[in-house]
Amino acid sequence: MKKDVCIKLVLSLIGILLVGTGVAFNASAALGNDPVGIVYDGIRSAADLSPEQLGAASNIVNIVLVIVVFCLNRHYVNIGTFIYIIPYGSAVSLGGKLYAVLFPAQTLAAQITGAAVGCTLLYTGVAMFIAADMGLDPFTGLVMVIRDKAGKEYRTVKICFDIGCILCGFALGGRLGVITVVTALTAGPVIQFLSGKIGVYLKTGAEA
Repeated sequence: MKKDVCIKLVLSLIGILLVGTGVAFNASAALGNDPVGIVYDGIRSAADLSPEQLGAASNIVNIVLVIVVFCLNRHYVNIGTFIYIIPYGSAVSLGGKLYAVLFPAQTLAAQITGAAVGCTLLYTGVAMFIAADMGLDPFTGLVMVIRDKAGKEYRTVKICFDIGCILCGFALGGRLGVITVVTALTAGPVIQFLSGKIGVYLKTGAEA
């Protein structure tokens, strides 16, 4: 039992690092933020923070959302949720620095590659968090709450939720672009598929 918990904790931590790095890569690629990233970027812009302070903005949003999710359905708030909040801002900041090292020249090819890597890391990280079943990240937790109340599939709710995030983030000044549209249309189905596969591997049965 302790071994299973340790595996899930490690999986959750890796998921956090992947999500934070993925969000940072998408922001740094400057081809538009993913639906979650555009909310972070919008809050950052509205608060008149610098691009380097994206991690701080994301922490503020996550804390507020955790409170909301806890009030609506505390089942989705667990140790993994708090593990997520603590290092997430740092993961975003480090991800931005890693992007600068890997792609020193901001050419179109570098931007496309960076954004592709960012989306891959983001989807995989969220799927790992769901499969670990130790509490979800704040945004996924809110999507799951809406899914439960609406009685719809995760992929359907996720797409609708992402569209709402895009509109909200853009209204606040977040950067909108091609990656925003791509992630809004593909995140739900891909995350549902990956979380199912990882859940089967872990024998947790947890999936989106």
